[in-house]
Amino acid sequence: MKMSYPKIVRAEAIGEHIIRVEFTNREIKDYDISSLIEKPMFAPLQKPAFFKNFKIEPGGYGIVWNDDIDISEYELWINGKTA
Repeated sequence: MKMSYPKIVRAEAIGEHIIRVEFTNREIKDYDISSLIEKPMFAPLQKPAFFKNFKIEPGGYGIVWNDDIDISEYELWINGKTA
């Protein structure tokens, strides 16, 4: 049986490496990307202007910067800290 996680309703950058995410169940979590930016794929997120320029995927299934960089609602939900 596949687990279902709340979808993303709203998201905003609230610091150099923090994304605040509001989910469909009204919970709000802060997700720190600091550990991700050590990986080459996520290196562009080190640039503040690029980091702040993301969109929520249709249906709230994640946030996306470009064709190569995204973070799923699962990751944001499981590893985000309650705000």
